Amino acid sequence: MRVVVAGATGLIGSRTVAGLRDHGVEVVSVSRGTGADVVTGEGLARALRGADVLVDVTDAPSRAEEASVRFFDTATANLLRAAATAGAEHYVVLSVVGAEHLESGYFRAKRLQEERVRRSPLPHSIVRAAPFFESVESLALMSTYGDGVHAAPVLVRPVSTDDVAAAVAHVAVGLPLFGTLEVAGPEEFRLDELTAKLLAARGDVRDVVTDPGARLFGARIEERTLLPQSPARVGHETFTRWLARR
Repeated sequence: MRVVVAGATGLIGSRTVAGLRDHGVEVVSVSRGTGADVVTGEGLARALRGADVLVDVTDAPSRAEEASVRFFDTATANLLRAAATAGAEHYVVLSVVGAEHLESGYFRAKRLQEERVRRSPLPHSIVRAAPFFESVESLALMSTYGDGVHAAPVLVRPVSTDDVAAAVAHVAVGLPLFGTLEVAGPEEFRLDELTAKLLAARGDVRDVVTDPGARLFGARIEERTLLPQSPARVGHETFTRWLARR
């Protein structure tokens, strides 16, 4: 089996490549560093030659809605076209839990990406991940105001990037789902409380302000939007173990 991974040098991509190689499959990495550009399409035909599966774990360079929509629309179209030309039999794309419910921000961009994949003639699988532990950390930096870090009191089951990559690799070597698999962590938190735990563990003395109006990557989130909507694949790593590893 020959699996091509687009976004292979990213946080999830590098781990997915390692996981696929553990499955004993041939892996081809696609990134600008390897001479393939998902935005311009340059080098994709060469990289996907002979591919059985294309794994799309690319990510937009910006979480802003307009930039995200533009990136995913262009990159996904190019990847789908190249995969179809190469005769690939399975397209696996990484998305986010909650994408189908939100009409704004980065989540809207991911929902539109999902819709493009579903409309394509290629057999497909969509893996939706709950927020990564690293995403919560990044969000704390993005949501700092004069009175502290603002975080919404919404429920999350944050997941480690290792567990997400393992799920993506597992789906890639299996039969197409023609649907969605959600991946979440083993514990449930409120986002504001989790943010406070993370800051305390880092020795960060900023206050966490519980703000129902706080946005997540440009979208206003309801209490249960970020929880899996169907039985999910549950990761192994807890928040405490993740902190210890860091």
